Amino acid sequence: MPKPVRKAVIAAAGFGTRFLPQTKAMPKEMLPLGNKPVIQYIVEDLVEAGITDIIIVSGYSKRSIEDHFDVPNEDLISNLRLGGEKKQHYIDEMYRISDLANFAYVRQKGPYGTATPIMNAAHLIGDEPFIYTYADDLTVATPNSFKQMIALYEEFGGGILPCIKLTDHRDYSRYGIVGGTQVRDDVIKMDSIIEKPSKEQAPSNFASVGGHLWTPEVFDYIEKGRSLVPDGEEFYATDYLIQPMLKDGRNFYACEIKNSKRYDTGTPLEYLKTVFDFAIENEEVGPELREHLRKKLQ
Repeated sequence: MPKPVRKAVIAAAGFGTRFLPQTKAMPKEMLPLGNKPVIQYIVEDLVEAGITDIIIVSGYSKRSIEDHFDVPNEDLISNLRLGGEKKQHYIDEMYRISDLANFAYVRQKGPYGTATPIMNAAHLIGDEPFIYTYADDLTVATPNSFKQMIALYEEFGGGILPCIKLTDHRDYSRYGIVGGTQVRDDVIKMDSIIEKPSKEQAPSNFASVGGHLWTPEVFDYIEKGRSLVPDGEEFYATDYLIQPMLKDGRNFYACEIKNSKRYDTGTPLEYLKTVFDFAIENEEVGPELREHLRKKLQ
């Protein structure tokens, strides 16, 4: 049996420049979706999937992420207690959030790029498989996407790349497209991944999205991969980790995430779309919001 997946790394070191000036002092990962920040949805899905240890790789001006998952400030608790029983649920929620997982925080060091957070978290992961994901990339799925990834890892035993199947030819130039041997309708045993090809050049219609589930063999490739990055260039996981591992015969499986909808909150427009989608589905505010939108759009 493969080792259980109990650890996760969340990449949260970006500057969020597309959201300036909002993100000058507030991390984009803390932008709200309803009454929760984006990163909390990621954390809650990880915990639901059985993750117990979460390493958040962050950077400048990200202290509010640490504060959010810390025990609540006593001044806040005292203020809520003054509200009596009607405010007790807020106190309970604050403590629930702080107890979701064992949190560790690492400041990102090294070149920009998707492989750097893995390099920075290596000493906390050891010889265990782990999930790597992004703090602004949400996939709503049933079961949740991390549960599906772990189930597939337990079935196949290799690294897992969550994917969606593309149907629009215009989307191929937006994703990394995987190639390999079709194991079944929803699984490809990978032998390649091509970044942003045309539909004609694409080896399949499986598009890699979100993070990955890595086996600990990845750490054998970090140092060499880092040494190959030209000065001023980014340290990409696809180019410097996945491709060399595939070349050496390491097992990776591209797997379709079932019953899913992906939200990218990393740009202002996509973030607003996500806010509206989540709000419309909310039982408390959804009905009034839908009515408000109907009137505005008449």
